[in-house]
Amino acid sequence: MQKKIGIVGAMDVEIETLKSLLKNPSEKMENSFCFTEGILDGVQVVIVKSGVGKVNAALCAQILALKYGVTHIINTGIAGAMACGLKVLDFVVSTDAVYHDMDATGFGYKITEIPQMKCSDFKADEKMICAAKETFSLLKDGLSHSLVAGRIATGDQFISSKEVKAKIKEACNPACVEMEGAAIAHACYLNNVPFVIIRCMSDMADDSGEKVYDFNEKNAAELSAALVRGMLGRI
Repeated sequence: MQKKIGIVGAMDVEIETLKSLLKNPSEKMENSFCFTEGILDGVQVVIVKSGVGKVNAALCAQILALKYGVTHIINTGIAGAMACGLKVLDFVVSTDAVYHDMDATGFGYKITEIPQMKCSDFKADEKMICAAKETFSLLKDGLSHSLVAGRIATGDQFISSKEVKAKIKEACNPACVEMEGAAIAHACYLNNVPFVIIRCMSDMADDSGEKVYDFNEKNAAELSAALVRGMLGRI
């Protein structure tokens, strides 16, 4: 089967570099989202800006699976660092993804567990994880930054409080926190589509987050785009 890779970013800045490099691009509106098909570094891709939040992200992943028949999905963008030692402009590649705001503890479930589902920690594809690691080791910018493989925690809130950060770490111990990845992973799991989430750290998910986030947003997104491009031929 020929590869056809879906690429999802929440904001324009997270996908604009990739879109600008497409050969033979064509755009189509689907359910208020703009999907752009084309060839990127010799690989057929479909790129979409989901907008921020879990519902937007899940809808885009579902459309990619059902209407575009993608064979793989990459979620690219920025995130807040959680793991010790991670710094701004370091990377996380997902091993799995969970919802840090899924709370059905009143029914006897643990935080992050989804009631009546067999799976609540959605596993990323091993080959795609390896592709990210191999690509990163060859990136020129990788010499001054690091990449770790770890859990990504998703919720419908921007984390900028040390207290909230501490609660999330206690609940699910993620490497980073963001607002779309687990929803994309969830849709991929249900559609049997291999996925991986690539995040570049734009802030430390604490009280200093806003200042650092504003300063590093574009740099983080551009670094993520370089990593995604290098992965395409290795998936």
